[in-house]
Amino acid sequence: MKYYLVAGEASGDLHASRLMAAIAKEDKAAEFRFYGGDLMASVGGVCVRHYREMAYMGFTEVITHLRPILNNLKTCKDDITAWQPHAVILVDYPSFNLKVARFVKEHLSIPVYYYISPKLWAWKEYRIKAIRRYVDTVYSILPFEVDFYRRHHYEVQYVGNPTVDELAVRPYADETFDGFIRAFDLPSKPVIALLAGSRKAEIRRNLPLMLEAAERFDDYQCVVAGAPGIAPDEYAGYLQGRQARVVYGATYRLLAQSRAALVTSGTATLETALLRVPQVVCYAMPGGNFAYTLFKHWLKVRFVSLVNLIADAEVVKELLVHHCTVQNIGHELEKLLCDDVERARIASGYAEVARRLGAPGAPERAAHDIVSRLQGGDR
Repeated sequence: MKYYLVAGEASGDLHASRLMAAIAKEDKAAEFRFYGGDLMASVGGVCVRHYREMAYMGFTEVITHLRPILNNLKTCKDDITAWQPHAVILVDYPSFNLKVARFVKEHLSIPVYYYISPKLWAWKEYRIKAIRRYVDTVYSILPFEVDFYRRHHYEVQYVGNPTVDELAVRPYADETFDGFIRAFDLPSKPVIALLAGSRKAEIRRNLPLMLEAAERFDDYQCVVAGAPGIAPDEYAGYLQGRQARVVYGATYRLLAQSRAALVTSGTATLETALLRVPQVVCYAMPGGNFAYTLFKHWLKVRFVSLVNLIADAEVVKELLVHHCTVQNIGHELEKLLCDDVERARIASGYAEVARRLGAPGAPERAAHDIVSRLQGGDR
């Protein structure tokens, strides 16, 4: 059977590639065509458009790139129409993918599956109407999403979280601290990991605060997890005159050897939790108390970090907007480094998060369900 996938970001490329590999095991005759990236291409099939040509974020960037965005969308619709796949599989990236879903359901007799649900529970809840109208099945990777969708009279399939899978098969899982510091030529001092985000704006707002707060602890070294797509020159200005170092392509290795971490909200908070590293969530934004009030009003959930959302409790401290200061970060970091009771409390919360996420196998479960539906005539 023929499968058309649409992923618009680096994370989507990773998750979609794992799903494609699982589908290929279920369906030996599987053919793939996709919007995605190098990881998807490594599985096989035809890459119609690379996500680098699609990853526009924020209102200003979208407006200034409106023509290529519309061209990408038209090309995608035309290509799906011409190829006539047995299924269209959308991976996150809702602003683009929900438009694709609408087109497919209104103009083509092809089932639409959504792997990794849009975060409707956090914002833009109105998009649930589009999901109900245009998506046959949503494969959720966050356990609390099931109740959200049920409240909106839509049955969602929770398949597990792919981060659990990625950590289960990560390389260097047995690496020692000495092996790690030798590999990256680092000093023999305990590590504070800094994960300042994957976008330039996030790094610009958060990394200077993280560095200033963490470097006050003289007995530790600061190591920054270099984000894919962010050149070393981007970090150089922040690190000038400091002892901190950047390591690339080794975030899991870095976290596994760290005493504590400062993490900008996102999937990184979950990765940090599953590797059992105490963390402070840092998300600085301009605008002070006014922006914070709007931020809290805009969000429809109690927490920002996936760790706290999954646990439905404050497992880790979230320092948001104007609360994300050097003083506050330093205060919370000191507790993570020195307070064994606090570390034990966080460890207990992390164990509950892992329990709720369940066992590895998210892409395999989603693939099995998709292929079974298609073979059963769900077209």
